[in-house]
Amino acid sequence: MLAITGMACAEGDTPLLTMADGLFDTSQPDTLGLAPAPGAETFTVFAPGEGENHYNHGAVPIMFKGQLYVQWQSSARDEDAPDTAVVYSASADMKHWPAPTVMAPARAGTLVTSGGWWTDGETLVAFINVWPGWEEGLREGYAEYITSTDGVRWSAPKRVLGADGTPVPGVIEQDPHLMATGRIIGAFHTSPGLVATPYYTDDLLAISGWTRGKMENLPSDSPTSRELEPSLFKRPDGAVVMIFRDQASSFMTLASVSHDDGVTWSRPALSPFPDARTKQSAGNLPDGTVYRVGNPNAHKARFPLVLSLSADGQHFTRAFLLRAGGADMQPMLKGGKYKRPSYSYPKSTVSGGWLYVAYATNKEDVEVTRVRVSALTQ
Repeated sequence: MLAITGMACAEGDTPLLTMADGLFDTSQPDTLGLAPAPGAETFTVFAPGEGENHYNHGAVPIMFKGQLYVQWQSSARDEDAPDTAVVYSASADMKHWPAPTVMAPARAGTLVTSGGWWTDGETLVAFINVWPGWEEGLREGYAEYITSTDGVRWSAPKRVLGADGTPVPGVIEQDPHLMATGRIIGAFHTSPGLVATPYYTDDLLAISGWTRGKMENLPSDSPTSRELEPSLFKRPDGAVVMIFRDQASSFMTLASVSHDDGVTWSRPALSPFPDARTKQSAGNLPDGTVYRVGNPNAHKARFPLVLSLSADGQHFTRAFLLRAGGADMQPMLKGGKYKRPSYSYPKSTVSGGWLYVAYATNKEDVEVTRVRVSALTQ
């Protein structure tokens, strides 16, 4: 077990993330007492039928040349099974989604999982995380990428490169962010083990030039760092805040801040924003408003799915329901390893006046919920 130890806050005595009193009503577990996001719409990207893969997870969206692309990992029944492949589908109207196309087939003795997307507007980059030796229990890997200019024909896979021209020694987290300077900031889980590590690059395609940021990880008695699966957002003062899942089961948010465009980071510290120890997604709306999508519970329940908002990037004062538990959640059709009722691992993108959030319901159905940005910034 990882020990939960006391930590100084990252900026003086003030946590990096706080929230308004009573923002979440824990006496109402299906909704946390929240109203639905105004005008929110939910679409099904893929719901498996008989004979199709019933394990689907790690959904990541991106807008490219007028279509929303969603990438995820898929297998017949179980999480991280040998038959796992990385697939995608794309839609212009959100209502009609073609059957999934395989972009990274299963590999013998090697697990492949979804690594997310990037684009400069002309080229679409798909990242694939590769885990050699997974069947022997080795929890570490590396990132590959493939590219396309039409979203149909793809290049051969290549390794993601660091600034020194050698492959980055880790798997990529699924949502790098573009800064006003043109820099891209993201994170890798580096080897040996899985150690959450900020990285940045000035390569507009995010396939090379990655440089490791300087951050002191918290103590961990495991090859896996206490910090995992980060996302990030920009504050109005120019700082960048990276938020992490806490593997020590504090059910709070670990956060770190950079004041120099991702080069150096504060030691991660706990903030009292609840988190169900799961992947979440953060970012900025066009007016700078900070958003965070996740499951803000002080326990492991991955529902409801909630959108939280902050004007200053520190104090979250508003929150909306994207998906509720209970009757709003469709039943799971088939069991499988690590499957349970949930809205799991959301990732998001902002495009064309919409906030799009992709996620896996019950680790079975791939879905997207979208909300007009104007409805959130009034």
